[in-house]
Amino acid sequence: MDFVAHYASPLGAMTMTSDGTHLTALTFDGQWHASCKAPSPIFNFESSIPENPVFQLTREWLDIYFSGSAPDFTPPLQPMNATPFRSTVWEQLLTIPFGQTISYGDIARRIGCPSAQAVGGAIGHNPIALIIPCHRVIGSNGTLTGYAAGIERKAWLLKNEELKNIR
Repeated sequence: MDFVAHYASPLGAMTMTSDGTHLTALTFDGQWHASCKAPSPIFNFESSIPENPVFQLTREWLDIYFSGSAPDFTPPLQPMNATPFRSTVWEQLLTIPFGQTISYGDIARRIGCPSAQAVGGAIGHNPIALIIPCHRVIGSNGTLTGYAAGIERKAWLLKNEELKNIR
């Protein structure tokens, strides 16, 4: 059974899904790619049933993050729609420190992939926004490029982390 819950962020409503043990998705409502859709069937925890502990941890993580601090823990993750290549790319995203950025090409070189575009495709399907920090990936010339939740949100998130190297 899959579970769904919601979070009111400063950038708009977010939806999170869980398999009961792991966070499987965390997206801004209205993101464009298919992996952002919650699976069926879903059980909505907006009832009197106690909330899934994964959602409690995720809300705590998000509260810390949106306060401008780096959380010192990660909720248990199991991203939906993970292929081996996507998983490899998403694991690299988890190594990007709070307040720092990296280019698509740098990630491609790290994993031995000849295509920064392929890396960008995998990043574009990251189902766990913020915690798997795809917003920290920028163009090789330092410019902001694609973000499934919108460039304006990406810019806000990077500013929230007090990045000074955005061009």
